[in-house]
Amino acid sequence: MFRGPLGKEGSAFQMFHVANPTAVLFFVAYNLSIIFTRPECVVTTSLYVKTPTVVVLDNRGLAVRDIVYHRHPETPDTTDERITRHQFDARGLPSQSADPRLYAAGRANFSYLPDLNGAPLRTQSADAGTVVVLSDASGRVFLQVSNIGSENDRSAAVTRTFQYEAADLPGRLLGITEQVAGGSARITERFVRGGHSADEQSHNLAGQLVRHYDPAGLLSTGSVSLNGVPLVVTRQLLPDDTDADWQGADASAWNDLLAGETYTTTSTVDAAGNVLTTTDARGNMQRVAYDVAGLLKGSWLTVNGGSEQIIVKSLTWSAAGQKLREEHGNGVVTTYSYEAETQRLVGIKTERMTPAKVLQDLRYEYDPVGNVLVITSDAEETRFWRNQEVVPENHYAYDSLYQLVSASGREMASAVQQNSNLPAYSSFDDATYTNYSRIYSYDNAGNLTKIQHSAPASGNNYTTSITVSDRSNRAVISTLTENPADVEALFIAGGQQKQLLPGQSLLWTARQELQQVTPVTRSGAADDSERYRYDAGSQRIVKITSQLTGNSTQTRRVIYLPGLELRNSATEALQVITVGVAGRAQVRVLHWESGQPAGISNDAVRYSYDNLTGSSSLEVDSSGELISQEEYYPFGGTALFAARSQLEADYKTIRYSGKEQDATGLYYYGYRYYQPWAGRWLSADPAGTVDGINIYQMVNNNPIVLSDDSGLFSFKWWGISPEKRANLSYQRMAEGELWSGFSDYASFLQQAKQNLKDIKSANKILSPEAAGFINRFQRIDFNLVHFSNADLSKGVFYSRVELEKKKIIFNELNSTPVDISQLKTDDFSFFSLEVVGAKGKLTSVLGGNKYEIPLRETVNYKYMNYAHVAINDTLLFDVRHKKTGLERQLALLKNKSDINFLNREKIAKAANQTVFDIKDLKEGLAYRIVNSAKNLSAEGQKKIFSARTPQEFDLVLSVMYRPQVLVPKKFVSKHVQRTMTQNAGA
Repeated sequence: MFRGPLGKEGSAFQMFHVANPTAVLFFVAYNLSIIFTRPECVVTTSLYVKTPTVVVLDNRGLAVRDIVYHRHPETPDTTDERITRHQFDARGLPSQSADPRLYAAGRANFSYLPDLNGAPLRTQSADAGTVVVLSDASGRVFLQVSNIGSENDRSAAVTRTFQYEAADLPGRLLGITEQVAGGSARITERFVRGGHSADEQSHNLAGQLVRHYDPAGLLSTGSVSLNGVPLVVTRQLLPDDTDADWQGADASAWNDLLAGETYTTTSTVDAAGNVLTTTDARGNMQRVAYDVAGLLKGSWLTVNGGSEQIIVKSLTWSAAGQKLREEHGNGVVTTYSYEAETQRLVGIKTERMTPAKVLQDLRYEYDPVGNVLVITSDAEETRFWRNQEVVPENHYAYDSLYQLVSASGREMASAVQQNSNLPAYSSFDDATYTNYSRIYSYDNAGNLTKIQHSAPASGNNYTTSITVSDRSNRAVISTLTENPADVEALFIAGGQQKQLLPGQSLLWTARQELQQVTPVTRSGAADDSERYRYDAGSQRIVKITSQLTGNSTQTRRVIYLPGLELRNSATEALQVITVGVAGRAQVRVLHWESGQPAGISNDAVRYSYDNLTGSSSLEVDSSGELISQEEYYPFGGTALFAARSQLEADYKTIRYSGKEQDATGLYYYGYRYYQPWAGRWLSADPAGTVDGINIYQMVNNNPIVLSDDSGLFSFKWWGISPEKRANLSYQRMAEGELWSGFSDYASFLQQAKQNLKDIKSANKILSPEAAGFINRFQRIDFNLVHFSNADLSKGVFYSRVELEKKKIIFNELNSTPVDISQLKTDDFSFFSLEVVGAKGKLTSVLGGNKYEIPLRETVNYKYMNYAHVAINDTLLFDVRHKKTGLERQLALLKNKSDINFLNREKIAKAANQTVFDIKDLKEGLAYRIVNSAKNLSAEGQKKIFSARTPQEFDLVLSVMYRPQVLVPKKFVSKHVQRTMTQNAGA
């Protein structure tokens, strides 16, 4: 539960007991001596000395304080202690959290009221409003009320009800009804599943979701692979002026509401479920191939009616899974270099081979914790303008919390104060650059409050101020208001901004999605506007831009489909084919159905090459010639943009973080929109506190190292090693409401190791029988066991998060909403344990196929090194598993008082005490069993400690605990045995 000043692992770790006997402080501090090869990279280590992250635990092991120490490079002698406070109820469930700023004002960021099962009943957020959720006896949400404002203001509340199948059926979701306060109820979603006809079974549709009527229209699935991958998917849309309302029970009436055109995407997959080909709604086919390790080795594209062309020609990977070399179909080669000690990316070189030309050569220099200090572009020359040297370098500095506090680089000499306008273009020959510097200021809750920009040679000097509410972390640019007391009125109850800039209104859907932006409002004439429509997963499906030009309104419409964007206007019909697997580059092919402009060839291929955080830096054509070059300010917005023609510049839409920039100036990330001129999100994080207690903060104020892929949480874009990817799973898990005492894999591992130490310490003195049992137990062989209806015989087991990313159909009932909110373990694949040689169970409600993998064959799998074992159902961590039947208990223990003791035993005080590192699985379970057994009668102890056969050990394990093995992200094995169980095909 600690972080050293520069992220170095603790060689000087100490634990101190403090005056409060109910709390323990974990503390670490270092004096580091660091040597850099370049003077400008020197870090003042005194800034970080004695600035640990401290977690205070109460006597239940719950984290009640998070303490950090802030120092700024400008004032290194001033230390600001910042305390985030957490409160828990009598059951150890969260009740309140407050950051330093709101705590000082007597307020809390979040307040929680759980139901009897521990699930959130009411979540009250200063930023996102209040949400009330009621669950049924099965843990399924059946009523949700959101958008409740302060003082229980329900004037804009949204009530959502969920309808499920009858009790004699699997209980799957049938429909969702929404009602905005003062409005009528609308059925916004309907779920129709396949039956058991011969045709449906031949397409693997029995029991699958075959028609999903959602807010955008209808999504139909025509065929599903044995792995659960949809093979035929069709999208139909509602008319632009029609809101979803699927009333009645007549599906033909629902279909009558839809617009006529259908958009069908088809796929083929290999035996492991990897997609091999995808044919989009206009008949363009993408093909990919993988090597024996499952890594991409090539991709191709065939535009409808054309011949196949190479997109990715070859790739080379290191033993650690890092990309070393990549060659594209345009003859451009990118090579990657990494620091030997840390495996951090230190170089990206992109060059055209014939004729030879280096297009990009980026060099990165870091501080010891991995913050980027300098980025050098060695492919470009130093320029001179107005007696200043303009070097192609960027420099960055950070405070002790690793927040970016200053940046310098180059910008267009014609640049003005950053605003919502799209970037101005300059030709390569006419581009003139100048130096700039920026200073960033934050409050003690992490809100960006000021951006001071200076470019002396061009006179582009300005300050952007952000006004933060005095009651929350809501904030707006100061041109909207300079009074903190007025900020709340500029947000709706759910935490969404009402205005973008003065005079630019924002409208939101009942699901808190941005519905419309009105950049220009006119009296007596049509407004300029941009409208959006989303699917059930809140992903944008349609964008409609209307702009008054002269005496007429010009309308452009974009439909977003898998691998394809249809961009149409009165004068143009354009297909933008988005190549899904293209290595480092984002590849977009422009195919005009009509209205092709002069100056661009049809089927023009644009390779977009990115930087460390995924921003589109270079665009290169199919011949390896440069189309455009763009650089960005740290928090987004274009610093310089040069292109070979205005026309080609106009067709660039992918920019900062690899995201589309709309005409509004906003970047669209998937779940949220981002305003780069303010350095903050437009709305509260729909994922809650997964990325921290400040749910408007952009990438923890470190945009040089961190990126955000979907608008939910930050991560390091490059060099995702297995350890780093596993760490994301544990960071997500740490947000589960039942967990405390860890924030990432390192602190989780520390807790897991402490659990083993504690249970061994509690059983220092062992009887010969107990010692013999522990010795024999550790020689047992185990199988990992997974039940599923899907064909997983090729040995790929994805987490729920990965299944959703890959759009693989799965049984959503395996994890209840309570499991997800309380535990956040949906980024792990789950396995039960079975003793080899024992007759294990043959049926499960989780599926009709039983998959077994020998545990001894898993040790070399990359994510297995970061797996852990939970000894029981963690949702009910303090009691023995209720599914252990009396029959099995009696088979092991004849004494009913022993059985009663086991059923009453409090297994743990906190959920984090029930986990072990995967490497300690056998030892941890053995000591756990002994710890419980020592309280039984002599007869009961003898029965347990005398176990010798696999069947006896299996009986002991199933009565005492129900352990599960959790593997981050996914589990892959070639040693899978499949058994069709008694409920196969159910």
